[in-house]
Amino acid sequence: MPLPAQLLADPLPAEPLALAAEWLALARHRADQPNPNAMVVATVGTDGQPSARVVLCKEIVVDPGYICFFTNYLSRKGRELEAHPRVAIVMHWDHLHRQVRIEGRAVRAPAAESDAYFRTRPWQRRIGAWASAQSEPVASRAALQAAVVETATRFGTPVPGPEDDPAQAGAGEHIPRPPHWGGYHVYAETVELWLEGGSRIHDRARWTRALRWPERASATDETARPIIAGAWQATRLQP
Repeated sequence: MPLPAQLLADPLPAEPLALAAEWLALARHRADQPNPNAMVVATVGTDGQPSARVVLCKEIVVDPGYICFFTNYLSRKGRELEAHPRVAIVMHWDHLHRQVRIEGRAVRAPAAESDAYFRTRPWQRRIGAWASAQSEPVASRAALQAAVVETATRFGTPVPGPEDDPAQAGAGEHIPRPPHWGGYHVYAETVELWLEGGSRIHDRARWTRALRWPERASATDETARPIIAGAWQATRLQP
């Protein structure tokens, strides 16, 4: 179903993340692509080298204003966030002719939140979270599979097969969250919204705000609260 022509409101909305969340909800509803919540997350290493990868956005929380995703804390992205928690995010939907760009700072989600989300994952993925030392070298595919078998044995489950196999349903519901796996909250300092326009005359605007961080706030501090957010300031941009 085609989308009607749309422009950003004039004057611009006061709250950009509410509109970003609406766009994400629309993308999920239309399901024009397999993972409508896919987003690029870019981090920076201690050597200044940027790196980017695609992860899944689990939620846009408008108040206090963060984006949530889950990963292995010991992966390359996790190590880079530990050293330098600045993050850039891009969500792009070709079928919707829309894009969201966010820049901000990441902190680990509270452990209880990560535990709750981990319990919703199929048990086969829980085995994978324990078995994989994400981003680390592995000798062969066989070596990786051996780690999966060893992990399944340790937790008393079958070796993971297809998630839709009824014979394996519920086999590993008892598997806890690994301490090296969990969520991040990326608190937005800059949000840019883009709508494709005819003749490349796109509609584009940026919102910025100041965040006041507690003294101990970092990518490894799960309890640093509250993070105080200032009001958004909006500016329309040329395409």
